[in-house]
Amino acid sequence: MVKRCIMIFPKFNNMKAIDAIREKYDPLAKNVAPHITLVFPFISDITSEDLKNHICKCLSGVNNAFPIMLKGVVSTTYTGNYLFLNILKGKEEIIELHKRLYCEILEEFMPPWLRKGNYFPHMTIGNIEDSELFKSAVEETKDFCESFQTMVDGISVEIIDENEDSIIEFHFNFNSERGHL
Repeated sequence: MVKRCIMIFPKFNNMKAIDAIREKYDPLAKNVAPHITLVFPFISDITSEDLKNHICKCLSGVNNAFPIMLKGVVSTTYTGNYLFLNILKGKEEIIELHKRLYCEILEEFMPPWLRKGNYFPHMTIGNIEDSELFKSAVEETKDFCESFQTMVDGISVEIIDENEDSIIEFHFNFNSERGHL
């Protein structure tokens, strides 16, 4: 059984601003690069080959990179105390990728809260268990208004090891039928 996740790893020129907040508020900042989750962590015995074939099928027809822009911090307590970097541009494309991937062999791994259509594309920049610290983090980040822009040209499959470290298993470019190991 392998624990995996499917994500977008955007590269921004001003990534240090995201890293600074994550280092302070996200316990996984040292384990995984800033990302946008498309398929949330799941444990399965799906082979790499079967997963590659599924993703190739799901990405059929997705041939172009698309722009994204993230700006503004959103806080939520829906599934924990989280700080999200809001996605202002590219949200529809990300939702479409999310929907395409959560079918067939991955459908059973969709978390119950997502089955209600509650997917909100975002980049997690904080996960704070203590409610008082969370309130303080919300206050501290409420005026954070830096803008982050880039092109998304593919998705990555990561393996999450026993230490919660991210190991990229393979990457898919939208304009390619094959992933890269």
